[in-house]
Order: sequence, then structure tokens, then C-alpha cells
Amino acid sequence: MLPSRQMSKAIDNLQDAQQRAMAGRPKVGGFPYLAETLRRAGVTRNLWFLPACQSLYLTKDGPVAAQGTPLVSGTVDVPPFNRDALIAALRTDQAGNSSFQEFLAASWRAGVVRYDVDFAARKVTYYGCSGEEYIEDYPAVDVD
Repeated sequence: MLPSRQMSKAIDNLQDAQQRAMAGRPKVGGFPYLAETLRRAGVTRNLWFLPACQSLYLTKDGPVAAQGTPLVSGTVDVPPFNRDALIAALRTDQAGNSSFQEFLAASWRAGVVRYDVDFAARKVTYYGCSGEEYIEDYPAVDVD
């Protein structure tokens, strides 16, 4: 039997930081603002697993798992890794022209099966299922 969901200091801190970030996040270039807000709240890494939309946050207060709405159901073929399609999805998102859910779906269609955000190094590594990877740095920003 699974343990009951309980609120912890790690969950409270993460959710508070996410709410602060979403409240002050600019439409264009919003990810660095979100990332810096999470970093300042003690989040060191964020691991995303597609198409499940499961996220693991590693924080100073302990790890936190978050389950989003999966992108697919049942048994499906994994799209081949397409670096150009991934970069197009990133640029569309960075320009403020997609929602986060749309970005995740476009990343999956580009063959991304997981990605790893390293808040200290300010980089995101995107992985395909056959060892492909694409690494992108993001800029430091000031948050209020």
C-alpha cells in the first residue's frame, strides 16, 4: 500500500517557490526566472521523465516527486530523437509562444524521454532513449 500524501517542509517550500515564480515570471524568457526562484529556495535539480510527466525535485529539505498529466496512455512508439525539433520547441517556449504542457508535448515528439535541470550550473540536459543528448545553458537573472 502506498503511503498517504502528506505535506512536508520540502513540499511546502517547493510549492511556495513555484507560486512566487509564477506570479513574477515574465511571458518571454520565463524559465530562467522560474529556475532562479527555485534555486534560491534550495532546489538543486529537477528531473523530468516523459511521456509520464513525472518530475523529481531534489531540494535542501528532501526530494519531492510530482506527477503531472501523462502525454500518452497505453503502449506507444518512442519518437526518434530530433535535435532540430527540440531546439525549435525550446525557442518557441522561450519566446513565450507555448504553454508548459505544449512544450512538454513538443519535446516528447522530438524524442526527448527525460531531461535534467541543474540549477547550480544553470543548464538543462535533454536525453533521447538511445543515449542522445542536447545541453543548453540558460542565463542568470535577478528575481525580486
